[in-house]
Amino acid sequence: MIQTTETERLRSVDHLDPKQFIIIKGAKVHNLKGIDVAIPRNKLVVLTGLSGSGKSSLAFDTLFAEGQRMYVESLSSYARQFLGRMEKPEVEYIKGVSPAIAIEQKVSTRNPRSTVGTSTEIYDYLKLLFGRAGITYSPISGHEVRKDTVTDVVKFMYDFETEPGGAPQRVMIMAPLRVREGRTLAYELNILLQKGYTRIVADGGPTGRQIMQIEDVLANSAQVDELDAKLLTPYSVEILVDRGTVLYDEAGNPDEDNQYRFSDSVQTAFNEGDGSCRIDVVGKESRIFSDKFELDGIVFEEPSVNLFTFNNPYGACRRCDGFGKVLGIDPDLVIPDKNLSVFEGAIAPWRSEKMNEEFLKPLLKNGIRFDFPIHRPYKDLSSAEQELLWTGNTFFDGINAFFAFVESQTFKVQYRVMLSRYRGKTTCPECRGSRLRKDASYVKVAGKSITDLVLLPLTQVTTFFRELVLPEHQQQIANRLLIEIRNRLDYMERVGLGYLTLNRLTNSLSGGEYQRIKLATSLGSALVGSMYILDEPSIGLHPRDTQRLVSVLESLRDMGNTVIVVEHEEEVMRAADQLIDIGPDAGSLGGHLVFQGTWADIKNEQVKANNNENGTANQSSFSLLHSSLPSHTLDFLTGRETVPVPGFRRKATNFIELKGARENNLKDVDVRIPLNTLTVVTGVSGSGKSTLIRKVLYPALMRQRGEGTEEAGKYDTLGGSLDRISSVEMIDQNPIGKSSRSNPVTYIKAYDYLRQVMADQPISKSRGYKPSHFSFNVDGGRCEVCQGEGEVKIEMQFMADIYLKCEGCGGKRFKQEVLEVTLHDKSISDILAMTVDEAMDFFRQFEPKMADKLRPLQEVGLGYIGLGQSANTLSGGEAQRVKLASFLGKGNPNKGSTLFIFDEPTTGLHFHDIRKLLSAINALVDQGDSVIIIEHNMEVIKNADHIIDLGPEGGETGGYITFSGTPEDMVKLTNGNYTAHYLKGKI
Repeated sequence: MIQTTETERLRSVDHLDPKQFIIIKGAKVHNLKGIDVAIPRNKLVVLTGLSGSGKSSLAFDTLFAEGQRMYVESLSSYARQFLGRMEKPEVEYIKGVSPAIAIEQKVSTRNPRSTVGTSTEIYDYLKLLFGRAGITYSPISGHEVRKDTVTDVVKFMYDFETEPGGAPQRVMIMAPLRVREGRTLAYELNILLQKGYTRIVADGGPTGRQIMQIEDVLANSAQVDELDAKLLTPYSVEILVDRGTVLYDEAGNPDEDNQYRFSDSVQTAFNEGDGSCRIDVVGKESRIFSDKFELDGIVFEEPSVNLFTFNNPYGACRRCDGFGKVLGIDPDLVIPDKNLSVFEGAIAPWRSEKMNEEFLKPLLKNGIRFDFPIHRPYKDLSSAEQELLWTGNTFFDGINAFFAFVESQTFKVQYRVMLSRYRGKTTCPECRGSRLRKDASYVKVAGKSITDLVLLPLTQVTTFFRELVLPEHQQQIANRLLIEIRNRLDYMERVGLGYLTLNRLTNSLSGGEYQRIKLATSLGSALVGSMYILDEPSIGLHPRDTQRLVSVLESLRDMGNTVIVVEHEEEVMRAADQLIDIGPDAGSLGGHLVFQGTWADIKNEQVKANNNENGTANQSSFSLLHSSLPSHTLDFLTGRETVPVPGFRRKATNFIELKGARENNLKDVDVRIPLNTLTVVTGVSGSGKSTLIRKVLYPALMRQRGEGTEEAGKYDTLGGSLDRISSVEMIDQNPIGKSSRSNPVTYIKAYDYLRQVMADQPISKSRGYKPSHFSFNVDGGRCEVCQGEGEVKIEMQFMADIYLKCEGCGGKRFKQEVLEVTLHDKSISDILAMTVDEAMDFFRQFEPKMADKLRPLQEVGLGYIGLGQSANTLSGGEAQRVKLASFLGKGNPNKGSTLFIFDEPTTGLHFHDIRKLLSAINALVDQGDSVIIIEHNMEVIKNADHIIDLGPEGGETGGYITFSGTPEDMVKLTNGNYTAHYLKGKI
């Protein structure tokens, strides 16, 4: 056991001012060794150290847990009833805790309606902007849709200047005559007489419009019948509400009494005409006005916040119910091979003899009549020609008509089968995937609808709002909203997420992307005096983007917040005001405060462990500690330790060739991936790496093997040495199990052996215990209060659920009688509470076979995790390495011919642990397997046998292959390649 150093004992936190420091005294949570830490307020503080050294225990399980507990204490009596059961962090005391906000890696939402726009609150401000300042345009004429007011109508009447010396301008105010249901025209005319109206105006054909006395019309029944027939045409019979002359006073301004009279008449005309009236400026112009929101025969919805809310039935797209996807005909299934022409059978459902005769032959026979190139590959057809295939014309029925026919025949089983073969989830054609009702797209601000904006990459949306200039009236309405929108968009760009769209589903984001979204949202909220605790926000970021992330963290600090970051990225460490290193090693060998100081202190080799010579601590000296314990972090930062460059690069003789990949932002790229080597796919964030490997290559390989259920992205062909691959394994960061009872030892199949060992103990045999009694997944030996979970969930109203230790078993997960079965004085609960390293030492003496089963976990750098640690507490990187360990340990039946795909396996790894990981991955390649890694970490990139770099930028400006070759060739690039720039310092 490592002893507490003299320097640590001399440091005293008791006298420090909680207004200047967040003080933690005697922290013993998990593997922390009673350490004292003082974190300066309103600074950017980076906590680092090996994986499992105690960083997260200090940041989340100590600091944030105390902040959360104090918050609950301030709430209602309902919330406080659980306070006594919430465990306090195991510390002597914590002083100076600010309101705590933890931003972790986990994507905490699975809501299919949650998007990047709603998560960042940008969409909420967009709804307000379009609801208040949006202008509706008719899709038919393109003219602005607006309601006419009485003021607008009167202004129109006064806009006609009287000629010098001429008679005053005469006007007529009319309302369309409408016969109410259940009435006759004669009855309606009688009512008008009673209301005080005396004249109507009727269309007289060649003689023009005629003014008639209502009494005269009623006296002539033939004339009533004639007018009744005319009513079928709108505005053919109108009520003459008022007529007069437009008068001005001596100053040339509209006469006030005259203006009031006309205003009153116009309002009356609107009432009589159900919102419509006609103004006839005699001899000049006649115009119809409406106080309804309509134009071109269409009644439009007035812009409101609900019109742009897809979570509300009022605003949601009628076809997809606000989900953006519908079950429809998938064009990629209908035309699977874009290299074929129509003549060669590009349209898959028309390949059968019957369909060929009915649908394809008319096209082939008549194609020459409308100049259609039947021998040209589908991918080379113009967009108009491709569209023609779907819509058809007078000479042939298109694909749409074909599927309409198939749907009409679904009472026959063969047609139902055919339809299901070509159906898939497709973007809703009505809302274009924006989830909003179609008429929401008629409302525009500066020529853009909200539908247009949510489908654009954030970089382009930012440019639009940066350059947006509105008319003065709109600007006054939108000014405050535009400030909020611009701020949030700017933060999203600065955290490196400019390639996302506002429409992107939150549950499709990686842990790192989600964390940076929450970070940008926090900045936009402009909180001050808070304590932000972040868990590796640099995950998924290329070094090019890390500097922008640092500027965001600094902005958060400069607003008056304490920013505590658990991080391994060197760039973030260099930017820290304070660097705190926990170590020196992982698990039971960690938990000490090894170093606390600034980057300048690290560079200063004169820093001594006894820097405080008089043996007393003061506020200025407390911020500097360099203990006598070794620090892997400092060794790497100062160059004393490194991840070595391999002595040689493996040469490939077999390749996979993927051609024409064009999913998302990929620009029809061809890529050649070597087998039996370590290949790293890299590039800036959003350049298309994950799309190329995860959405195109992996599903395509699985489909080729007949195992895929996932839809592959768009590509032309997949070829090469596919016969050299027996299996494909995607080792991503998804959880290793959905149940909280799932844990690392069950995943690698070691728990089955452990349960058998416990069932073989004498006391188990005497009581008739089977291996199932030592399982927490089935009834028998598990605690029935918590169902073997070890904790119970308390659902809180309007708050995150709280998990409390089970009172039935005290968190031990098993019944008391089962816990009486021991293996060398250790019960099943005691064994599950061990870390992998501790269990290795224990089993090496008593059950070597069990130690062998656990060794892969140690080899991938997971010696610090608990055997029974719940799967949902593992980070994405830890879950990924557990999956890797399962392949290292179980004797892969396809050993030597498996293609492994890793998605950022360095997530959560210290430099020291990356060496272990690379050793494990290289072991796979050395036994003949092939490895593809999607990665930004330069230590991994420099160890690659082959690099494929995408770029040059993210989003729409990415999606090209910018380099393919060895690291040595890459550093020779002089074309401004970002990866090459950062790699030069490593080789």
